Amino acid sequence: MRIGLWLLCALLLSGCGGVEVVHYAAERPQLDLPGFFSRPVRAWGIFQNRSGEVVKRFTVDISSHREGERLILDERFLYSDGTRQQRVWTLVPTSGGQWRGRAGDVIGEAKGELAGNALRWRYQLRLDVDGTTWHVDFDDWMYLMDEDTLINRSSMSKLGVELGQVTLFFRRNSVPAAGS
Repeated sequence: MRIGLWLLCALLLSGCGGVEVVHYAAERPQLDLPGFFSRPVRAWGIFQNRSGEVVKRFTVDISSHREGERLILDERFLYSDGTRQQRVWTLVPTSGGQWRGRAGDVIGEAKGELAGNALRWRYQLRLDVDGTTWHVDFDDWMYLMDEDTLINRSSMSKLGVELGQVTLFFRRNSVPAAGS
């Protein structure tokens, strides 16, 4: 009986590893991060708590520029309650599809892995919740659908407990910016 219980536990735990980003290496179109953000981008998103209730809706306008190999993304958020937020990311490619990123409200460094049409970002964010600052973990998965559309699904957790999901749809402006 004990052996059967241990085998069942081992089987259940072996399924918890999740998908690695390399699984998407053959998927097309291939995501070129600087290329996708070479034009202005608008995104629409929702935050759902763990019961599935949509508790926030928002739009994001994203502009970018290059500084050598660094990609700078300037994100301007407008939430459904009228509040605004700005986050400026500095992203740097390292090697083999790896990226590193920093932003003012990100604790330490974000780590990204890119393969095929997929990008996985993992980072810890300082988040203000009712006057208290929480440190929450984000696990973002982004998928390029076509040359102008990117879908992002994020899991937000604290101390290993999922708090909710963020879903975003990015759409690139169809007209290249001057000088692109």
